[in-house]
Amino acid sequence: MSQNTINYIIHKSNLRGHSQIDWLDSYHTFSFSHFHDPNRMGFRSLRVINDDRIAAGAGFPTHGHRDMEILTYVLSGAVEHKDSLGTGSVIRPGDAQIMSAGTGIMHSEFNHSQTEELHLLQIWMLPNKQGITPRYEQKAFSVEDKKGKLRLIGAKDGRDGAITIHQDIDLYAAILERGNVVNYHVQPHRYAWLQIAQGEVIFNSQQLSAGDGVQISGAEKLEISTNSNAEILLFDLA
Repeated sequence: MSQNTINYIIHKSNLRGHSQIDWLDSYHTFSFSHFHDPNRMGFRSLRVINDDRIAAGAGFPTHGHRDMEILTYVLSGAVEHKDSLGTGSVIRPGDAQIMSAGTGIMHSEFNHSQTEELHLLQIWMLPNKQGITPRYEQKAFSVEDKKGKLRLIGAKDGRDGAITIHQDIDLYAAILERGNVVNYHVQPHRYAWLQIAQGEVIFNSQQLSAGDGVQISGAEKLEISTNSNAEILLFDLA
C-alpha cells in the first residue's frame, strides 16, 4: 500500500442509526440494536460508537456484558456508575472510564443530574483475549492535557498515565480551538478511526462535523484543524 495514496472513507453522521425513547436519544455509528448496515459493522477491533443523550435522572438499569472493552467518554453532564465489582463512581467530562466485561459483569449507568441532560459517547472494543477477569478503571484528563494537542488517554500498556485497554489500541483525545492544528502519522500496517465528538474540523482539507467518523487504512499523514471549537477522538488500531 503506497504511503502516498489516500486510503480513507468518511462516514457521515446523517447515515448513522438512530433510536429514541422518552429518556434516551441515541445515534449509532456502527450497526447496533435494530440498526443494521452491512457497511457499518465496526472497524478492526472497534465495534460500537454510540452517541447518547440521556434525560435528567434517567438511565440504563442494571444489565450485563461479557468479553467486551467498554469505554465511557462524557461530553457534558455526568454519569453515575455502579457495577457488580462493587464500584460506584461519577464520570464527568475529561474522564476516561473503561470496564472490561470479561467473564461477565453487571452494571448500571444513570444521569447523575436531576435537572440537566447528559451527553456521552459509549465505545465498545473487542478484547484481545476472552474470559479475562472483569475490571474497572477511571482516570481524569484536564482540558489543558488535551488543549490543542492529541493526548493519549487509553493504551494496551497503560503508558503515560492512560487507562489500560485489553486490545492493541492507542486512543487519543484533543480539544481544539480556532487556529489549532494537530498532525498524526498512521504507521504502515496500522489503521485509524477519527471520531468528531463535538464541533467541526477540517481533516486533510475535508470539512467534518460532530458525529462524523473517518475510517483510515494504511500509512497516512493526518492533519486536523478547526475554524471554531471542536473535540475529537483518534483510535490507532492494529
